Amino acid sequence: MSTLSAVIDLTPAPPSVRVARRLVQDLLQAWRAPHDTEDATLLTTEVVANVIDHVGGEASFTLEVTLSDEWLRIAVVDGSAVQPLVRELDVTAARGRGMRLVAGIADRWGVEPHSGGKRVWFDLAPA
Repeated sequence: MSTLSAVIDLTPAPPSVRVARRLVQDLLQAWRAPHDTEDATLLTTEVVANVIDHVGGEASFTLEVTLSDEWLRIAVVDGSAVQPLVRELDVTAARGRGMRLVAGIADRWGVEPHSGGKRVWFDLAPA
């Protein structure tokens, strides 16, 4: 199978969540990817919102979407070295479940250093 990929720079602002979700949805449709679109867009929402909530700032961040050997990888790259955390579940908290969702739904996920910042990625196998 060939590798298909898309990369887009986005601003760390709430409208970027909607843009990222729509982009992933449209790419999976165009690529005829055999992956669960709802899982992919939900997890994209979480990693993009995490950048907006915890990194913020004026600098852009990058969304990377790659389909290779049937695996779908979605990643966000930002300029902060602060690592995301999978928090303990607090049912009284209004927020803080994003990385728990990523860890629970993705087949694999991780964080790697990237140019003074980091890349947070998750992989999904075909549905």
